[in-house]
Amino acid sequence: MNYNRRKFIRAASAVTAGAFILPQYACNNSGGQTEPGTQAADSTAANALANAAALPAFGIQLYTLRDIIGDDPKGVLKQLADFGYTQIESYEGKQGMFWGMSHTEFKSYLDGLGLSCVSSHCDTSKDFEKKAAQAAEIGMKYLISPWVGPQKSMDDWKKIADNFNRLGAICQKNGIRFAYHNHDYSFNALNGTIPQDYIMDNTDPNLVDYEMDIYWVVAANADPAAYFKKYPNRWRLVHVKDRLKDAPLTEKEASCDLGIGSIDFSKILKVAKESGTEYFIVEQERYDNSTPLQSAKVDAEFLKNLRLS
Repeated sequence: MNYNRRKFIRAASAVTAGAFILPQYACNNSGGQTEPGTQAADSTAANALANAAALPAFGIQLYTLRDIIGDDPKGVLKQLADFGYTQIESYEGKQGMFWGMSHTEFKSYLDGLGLSCVSSHCDTSKDFEKKAAQAAEIGMKYLISPWVGPQKSMDDWKKIADNFNRLGAICQKNGIRFAYHNHDYSFNALNGTIPQDYIMDNTDPNLVDYEMDIYWVVAANADPAAYFKKYPNRWRLVHVKDRLKDAPLTEKEASCDLGIGSIDFSKILKVAKESGTEYFIVEQERYDNSTPLQSAKVDAEFLKNLRLS
């Protein structure tokens, strides 16, 4: 397979972020005194906000920087570290998963920036055992299949599930994990069956995990929170990707900066965390009046300030 992530990653559907607004104290008209009971209620709300959980850490999928990273991988990675990211998820572009460096050189450079590469999307059909060994050697946690495409029959999905189990066994042998990253097509019923449910029900939890792209679940008109609850401890990674407000489901190229779209991440990511998700990874594929780096900075600030409720 001639792996080209640009061909299969098309941008996405709708989602908004939950924003927190600090309570304002109400005053009456007779002298600026706080209305009875308001101060206590507002204090309770403020305490709840202060005690709400933040994300333990967050990362970014380097495909977000696809238009610029190839020209200066080290410079882009340094900028991401400066924005506050502590984790990255790579992908297999023309310069490979390690961006023109050996896997050990890549790790050494990231270490110097305070970054860790927790995962990478990759072509699972070529040299997968070698990739798993190299990933394990530098402390990566996951190799991820980012795309299989719509299938014609459930028989095809059975073959995919069987292959995922095989890939998972290779990763397990090397001390890492294998996962699959969804798009909207796996949530579209085929002969009365939801393919995403089928592969999750027919892959070995000891071998295969999943990375939920929340944007694509919403684009398929499915409920991310319900899927986290239905399959606890299977969605170990998530793509935090927002969707433009009022974008119809037919509009695929609708991703946007976090916080201006339609997905309520404070609630969805709380359910994700409670259901066993460990890695929260920004991905963005559209930039309106912005640049990839500007959007990456905005996205980092959003997640720094996000509280789960």
